[in-house]
Amino acid sequence: MKQVTILALVALFFTSCGRETGSAMQVTGTVKGLKKGTLYLQHLQDSSLVAVDSLVVQGNGDFSFETPLESPEIFYLYLNKKDNNTVNDRITFFGEPGKITINTEWNAFDTKAKISGSETHKKLEEYRQVMSRINSRNLEIIRAAYDPEMQKDSLAMDSIEKLSDKNILRGYLYALNFALNNAGSYIAPYIALSEVSDANIKYLDSIYTSLSPEVAASKYGKELRDFLEKKKAEAP
Repeated sequence: MKQVTILALVALFFTSCGRETGSAMQVTGTVKGLKKGTLYLQHLQDSSLVAVDSLVVQGNGDFSFETPLESPEIFYLYLNKKDNNTVNDRITFFGEPGKITINTEWNAFDTKAKISGSETHKKLEEYRQVMSRINSRNLEIIRAAYDPEMQKDSLAMDSIEKLSDKNILRGYLYALNFALNNAGSYIAPYIALSEVSDANIKYLDSIYTSLSPEVAASKYGKELRDFLEKKKAEAP
């Protein structure tokens, strides 16, 4: 009987250890062509960007970070190449417990990044693909509005303004619908807070009430709850 009890305790110990490991995020990968520089794993803490960990690279672009994680959230992989150029040196990804792989190139750090291992990041990329097309359309409309010949035509300018308003509304509706249709994903409260926080409170409230219990209890789920409570308190 004692032997059975001891075995049960040992099994419980290893099960507990496994749970702790499961709440950690491991970020590994390679920066092709990187010979020298410093990599930083960063996230937002109290509205400030802080480094969770760092690694000095000397002749090998392989890297590995591990950090405990309560719930999925946005992280940044920042590369300081010491070239006095801060453009395109930061990769944004949705971190979550488990193994995440990021492979990229030193001279196209953010644009060549391939990220795998995060289901929430897949949702973020899906959202970005559509929003990229909407934003591209916005740029086309803006360029048309700056055309000197077009500016001489008041009817044409009115038409452009309507097109612009329609496209902006399209972006808002897509963001709101994406969050509502993905209420079981940690992407939903993040989209609500980062993309459409100025939307009508009833729409944001609909997103929050549709969240799964796990998502509502996450970092961004709690932030969305607090945001809504503040907005409701400020309402006349």
